[in-house]
Amino acid sequence: MAGAVGPDAATGAAAPVLAVGVRAATPADGTDAEVIVAGVGANAALREIRLDATELVATHTPSPKAGSITTVPLVTGRRGDGPAFGRVVLVGLGTGSADDVRAAGAALGRVTLDVDVLVVAFGAGCESALVEGVTLGSWTAPAWQADGPVRPNGPPRSVQVLAGIDVGVDADALDRALVRCRATIIARGLGLTPSNIKNPAWVAASARTLARRSGLTARVWTDRELAAEGFGGLLAVGGGSATPPRLVQLDYVPRGAGAEVRHVVLVGKGITFDTGGLNVKPADGMVSMKTDMLGSAVVLATLAACRDLQIPVKVTGLLALAENQISGSSYRPSDVITQFGGRTVEVGNTDAEGRLVLADAMAYAVAHLSPDVLVDVATLTGAARVALARSMAAIFGTDDALVAGLREAGESTGETFWRLPLVDDYREALDSDVADLNHIARGVGGGAITAALFLREFAGEVPWAHLDIAGPGRSDVDKGILAKGATGYGARALLAWLEGLQ
Repeated sequence: MAGAVGPDAATGAAAPVLAVGVRAATPADGTDAEVIVAGVGANAALREIRLDATELVATHTPSPKAGSITTVPLVTGRRGDGPAFGRVVLVGLGTGSADDVRAAGAALGRVTLDVDVLVVAFGAGCESALVEGVTLGSWTAPAWQADGPVRPNGPPRSVQVLAGIDVGVDADALDRALVRCRATIIARGLGLTPSNIKNPAWVAASARTLARRSGLTARVWTDRELAAEGFGGLLAVGGGSATPPRLVQLDYVPRGAGAEVRHVVLVGKGITFDTGGLNVKPADGMVSMKTDMLGSAVVLATLAACRDLQIPVKVTGLLALAENQISGSSYRPSDVITQFGGRTVEVGNTDAEGRLVLADAMAYAVAHLSPDVLVDVATLTGAARVALARSMAAIFGTDDALVAGLREAGESTGETFWRLPLVDDYREALDSDVADLNHIARGVGGGAITAALFLREFAGEVPWAHLDIAGPGRSDVDKGILAKGATGYGARALLAWLEGLQ
C-alpha cells in the first residue's frame, strides 16, 4: 500500500495521524499489569494498516500514564479508502477517567499541530473529554507581529473519533463541549494581549464587538459617568493611569424568557495591568500582570457563549476595568474612598486593588440588577495560589447549594474549585478607625479568606460565590488542558453550571 511520511504535497500539512489509546490491564492473577490497546475501533483500525496491536505495544512499550506519547512513524499506512497515515501515536489514557482522557487529548493535540486530519480511537463514553483535550491542548499562543497577532499553528482541521457499531456518540454533547472550549480560548486570547494594547477602553470595545456577535446588549460607563454615579473604587484604582477605568455591562436574555426566569450576575475583575500602584510589585511579580484581568475575560467569554448553548436563565456580566499604574495621581495607602452605594473604605495597600473594583460592581449589581445569584471571578490573591497551587481555584460562598453546584460543574469540566471557609472571627480584622472598612486585614494571615470577607460586605443578602483563580488562571508551562500564560480557567465550569440551572 502506498503511503508517505512527511508533509502532504498539496496542503503542506503532515500526513494524517492515527491516535490509539493505551491503558494498563488488570490481570486476574495479581501479576504486574500489562499495557494494552484500548478503545473502540482501535484494533480494527490498526489491522487495516497491517499492524497488530499486541506486537505494536510489545515493540514500542508505551506508557499508560495519562498524556504519555509514543510516536510510531509509518512508511505505508492506508486505511481502506481513507487517508494514508503518516504515523501512529500511542497515547496513555491513565485510568480512563474524564480528567485523564482530557490530559491525553491535550497531549495528543500538542503533537499533532502539523496535521489536518486526526483519527482517534480512545474508547466509548469519553468523546466530549477527548474533544476538549485536543481543542485546548492544540491551542497555541499568538506571536505579535507588526500587523497584529499570528498563531503559528492550530488544531487539526478534522478530528474523526472511531466508535463501534453499537456505540452512540452524543453529537449535541460534542457541540456543547466545543462551545465551552471556544469560550476558554477567547479568555486566553484576551489575557495574553499585551497591555500596551489592552487598556480598559480596548477591553470595553472588544466586549462591544463580542456582544454584537453573540446577541448580547452592552453598556459601557466612561470615567465621567463612573464619577457621576459614585464608583469610587474603580476611579481610585484607575486614577494613576493615562487610560481611565471603564465598567461594562453585558446582558443575555433567553428567547421567550418571562419575568419568572432566574437572573445570574457574574462580576469579573479586570485590571488590565497591575504595577501594584505606589505599593509597587517586585519586578519578577509584575511580568505576568497583563493577565490580571482574567476574571473579566472569563466573564466576557462566558456571556459570549450563552446564546449558542441556549442557557435557560438570564445572565448579566459586569466587567470592572482599570489599570493600576504609578503616577502623581495614583491613589495612596491611607486614602479613604467611597465605594458605589456609599460605604467608605480605608486603603491599606494599593496592590490589593482588585477587591475595590469588584466591590463597586457587586454593590451596583445588588442595588440595581435584582440578581437571584451573584458570582465574582478574579485573580485576586497570592494567598489562594500559595494554599492551592496551580491546579485548582479557591471558592467561597454564602450559599451551600450554590457552592456545591459550581464545584460539581467544575469537576465535570476538569476545573476544580476547592472550598475555603468564610471565617467570621476574622471579620473584625477589616475594621477601620477612619472608615467603614479597611480593605486589607493586617496581622491575621489568611489573605484569601479576608479578601473574600471584604467582598461579602458588598453582596448584600444575595446568594454569592467568589472564585479566586489566582493559581490556575495562569500557568508557567503547557500542562494538561492548561496553556502557558493565560489559561481561561473557569469559563467552561461557569457555562456547565449555567446550562444546568432552571
